Amino acid sequence: MTALSHSPAADRNKQPILDVLRQVLPASGAALEIASGTGQHVAWFAAALPGWTWQPTDFDNSSFASIEAYAAQAGLANVRPPLQLDVTASRWPAGEQLFDAIYCANMLHISPWATCAGLMAGAARHLAPSGLLITYGPYLEDDVPTAPGNLQFDISLHARNPAWGIRRLEDVKGEAESVGLALRERHEMPANNLLLVFRRAAAA
Repeated sequence: MTALSHSPAADRNKQPILDVLRQVLPASGAALEIASGTGQHVAWFAAALPGWTWQPTDFDNSSFASIEAYAAQAGLANVRPPLQLDVTASRWPAGEQLFDAIYCANMLHISPWATCAGLMAGAARHLAPSGLLITYGPYLEDDVPTAPGNLQFDISLHARNPAWGIRRLEDVKGEAESVGLALRERHEMPANNLLLVFRRAAAA
């Protein structure tokens, strides 16, 4: 029996996300992936960006077999064994390591709001001085009409769990700014998603 889990959405969005990563990342560095899920993203990015070493993580360690299987299937030496990580914890398993990029896709809307504050605080602790925090997913924007599909998605998220929901971009920016991170770039993505790039305010 294969250990590979499959997300159709991850298959659809991995290349558009990679296209932007190639624009915003330098040729080499160390990246921490938050909420790695199936492992499809980290394997795709690591294969396409061989100068980067990737540390996948997830809150749910039942996903580790799939993450490892995708990396093994691609013969990747630049993907480390996954670590269990709770973004709300005051200490992350990375210890004192600093990363040139921290990447988090599709977590904020399917977890309680406290994970946003945890993500920002952890990124502030673990980003190298010129490092980037990159998030991907749907957002609500004050001055941009919300796509009908995202409105329905938001309703369905609240029905599944009242603590879930598509986050307001200004609220996410506020959490980032409270720990010294500034929104540097906003990239429109397929299926009404956004890729956001944050970095330390002093370096923005």
